Amino acid sequence: MLGELSGVAKIFIITGRTDMRKSFDGLMAIIRDTYQLDPYANALYLFCGRGSRKLKALHYDK
Repeated sequence: MLGELSGVAKIFIITGRTDMRKSFDGLMAIIRDTYQLDPYANALYLFCGRGSRKLKALHYDK
């Protein structure tokens, strides 16, 4: 469950299907390598699973 996100600067919805078995490191690699974004930025990244019924969120809390 996500905590307080009022301070998040941007929200990115990662399109396409994501393997929900990926760990946080794997999701960070997608953010960094595929989209050339900083996974440590003040942003929320949302990943969609195969069936579009599951979401996985990644937010780096400093």
